[in-house]
Amino acid sequence: MIDDAALRPTEIVPELVRGALDLDRGRFGIRPHRLPSWARARADQQLLAAQSHPSGVRLVFRTAATRLELDAHRTTLAFAGVPPRPAGVYDLLVDGSLVDQQVSSGGTAVVTDLATGATEVREGPAATIAFEGLPAADKHVELWLPHHETIELVALRADAPLEPVGAGTRPVWLHHGSSISQGSNAASPTTTWPALAAAAGGVELVNLGFSGSMMLDPFVARVMRDRPADLLSVKIGINLANADAMRMRAFVPAVHGFLDTLRDGHPRTPLLVITPLLCPIHEDTPGPGAADLADGAVRFRATGDPADVAAGRLSLRTIRQELTRLVTERAADDPHLHLLDGLALYGEADAAEHPLPDRLHPDAATHRLVGERFARAVFGPGGPFSSR
Repeated sequence: MIDDAALRPTEIVPELVRGALDLDRGRFGIRPHRLPSWARARADQQLLAAQSHPSGVRLVFRTAATRLELDAHRTTLAFAGVPPRPAGVYDLLVDGSLVDQQVSSGGTAVVTDLATGATEVREGPAATIAFEGLPAADKHVELWLPHHETIELVALRADAPLEPVGAGTRPVWLHHGSSISQGSNAASPTTTWPALAAAAGGVELVNLGFSGSMMLDPFVARVMRDRPADLLSVKIGINLANADAMRMRAFVPAVHGFLDTLRDGHPRTPLLVITPLLCPIHEDTPGPGAADLADGAVRFRATGDPADVAAGRLSLRTIRQELTRLVTERAADDPHLHLLDGLALYGEADAAEHPLPDRLHPDAATHRLVGERFARAVFGPGGPFSSR
């Protein structure tokens, strides 16, 4: 029988948290944010929700503890009449190896009726996530938080002291992208494609992948400009197409402006621009995208007219063409600027074997495929982020 009285409370201080750009106190506990407060003041509700999901955020410490407990309160988003997405997962790594996983529970559920727009809030308690049987020796521990739920950290306990770990010498990789980068449909926080690539590349990940919200926002560029980083990447395209957010006339200068801002703070840092992965519904058909709720599952479709591409509406094919042209021209004066074709990560041949389950987002196996390919192309010998 476990003696809970032997567990010692540990204050959740900023030095324990990696991958978050800000912490504040919510209703229940400490809430990690992936954007600072000044940037959140400029964000819409979609981005506010996405940045509150702690993709890539983890607690990092050294300890000899054999038992850890985290009390956490989650907030989940769901749609009425549609099966909820799988519960979030906590991944526990010891000395770099995954040793345990626990699912989240309890908390608050926000349920939206897509037909009427009405929202119901169902309140619930915090849950305790426990890890037992850990090796008693001193060890490096990382507790990765769920990547698609808002989490408030209420209390942390262990049967031995927890000591923060310094930043170390691993390069910091700062990445910005869409829900695919955030990890939509990945199995767990350490198996999103950026987390897999970061582990393979031996770098510290700061993930600014925001569901539905890679919109070339100037304030996000300023956040990245001011954030210390050794490696930078931006994956551009799918959200701009499926939101029908701008036309080609605005898109090209917006990309230039975003890259110019990054270069203001990181003039010689390796900077990688990634074009869109294959998404058949938007290859030649512009947005806006729409949810299709047939058969009780959420799938997506493109509602635009392909004929409008000639007048400047964005498709993924034209986005790739313009990004390739733009980056190639800029790279003539910027030897640290690089381009990666998203079709090399997930292309037409892959769609037959790994179709997008909801027509928009990759599944868990495809996250692994993309992460492995990215690591080889970018961190491998001769890659833009390679030290070899």
